Amino acid sequence: MKLQIIAFILGILISTLVFSQTELPITLKTKTGNIEGTLMLPLEKLPVSVALIIAGSGPTDRNGNNPMMTNNSLKMLAEGLAKNGIASLRYDKRGIAQSQAAGMKESDLRFENYIDDVIDWIKLLKNDKSFNQIVVIGHSEGSLIGMIASQYSNVDKFVSIAGAGQSADKIIKEQLKSQPPAVLEQTIPILDELVKGNTVETVPPMLNSLFRTSVQPYMISWIKYDPQIEIAKLNKPCLIVQGTTDIQVSIEDAKRLQAVKPTAKLVLIDGMNHIFKNADIDRTKNIQTYTQPDLPLHVELIPAISSFILKK
Repeated sequence: MKLQIIAFILGILISTLVFSQTELPITLKTKTGNIEGTLMLPLEKLPVSVALIIAGSGPTDRNGNNPMMTNNSLKMLAEGLAKNGIASLRYDKRGIAQSQAAGMKESDLRFENYIDDVIDWIKLLKNDKSFNQIVVIGHSEGSLIGMIASQYSNVDKFVSIAGAGQSADKIIKEQLKSQPPAVLEQTIPILDELVKGNTVETVPPMLNSLFRTSVQPYMISWIKYDPQIEIAKLNKPCLIVQGTTDIQVSIEDAKRLQAVKPTAKLVLIDGMNHIFKNADIDRTKNIQTYTQPDLPLHVELIPAISSFILKK
C-alpha cells in the first residue's frame, strides 16, 4: 500500500513537472504596463531554438483569437513547433486580453510601439541560456512588425506567414476596389494625405470607422513602412509562407516579398487560408474556419517552418 501511495505521489510530481516545463507564463515589463505571454518549451534537453510569434492586426491575443472569433491558430502553431523540439513565446499585444494594463489611448498608439515590444521580447529571450537560436515568426501585420524589429535585434532567422507585400495605403485601396466606386473615390484623398504625414479633420461618416481622427496618427506611422523595403534590409535567412486560399493576403504579396529578397525561401501551401487552416477559396466557407478552434492546422505548415528553423 505504501509503495502504491509513493508511486501515486511521484506520478503527480512528474506530471506537474512536465506541465511546468511545457507551458510557462512570462511577463514583459514596459513603461505603460505589463505585457503577458506564454513560453512553451519542448520536452527536450536545453538549449533549443525558440520562436517569437507575433500576432496579426486587430484585438488578436496570443492564441490567434479575438472577441469575435476563436480559431486557436497561434496556439496550435506553438504546440506544433514544440512537437518538433522548438520552443516558442507568444503574447497578448498591448491593450489586449491579459495585456490590457499596457494599453494606450488610441490617439497615442504608434506602429513603433509594437516594434519596440518585439525588440524587448527578443532581448529577454537573448538573456536566457535556454535558447541557442532566436527566430521571429510574424503573421499578417505581425510580419511587418517582425521584419523591422529583426533589423535592430540579434535574431538568427525570420519567418513571414501571410505577410503583406505592399504598404498599408496600397492594401486599403485594393481592398476597397470591391466596394461601390464612391467609397474608393472618397478614400483616396484621405490616404494621400496620410501618406504625406498629414491628418484629415473631416471624414465622410461611412468612412469614420476606418479613418476616425483618433486612429489617423497610428495609420500614418504604419503606412510609412513598405514591407518590400524592410525585408530587403534583413541579412539573415528568411522564409516566406503563403496559403493559396488566403482571402486576406494574396500569393502576389508573397511573391513581391521574395522578388526583393531572392535569397528567401518561398513556400506556397495549397489550400491553406489566412489562419493556417485547410479551407475552400469560397469566402463563406473560408470564413467559417475562423470560428472552428478544434479544426487542425494545414498539415504542411509545421513541417515547412520546423525544417527551416532547424536547418543548420
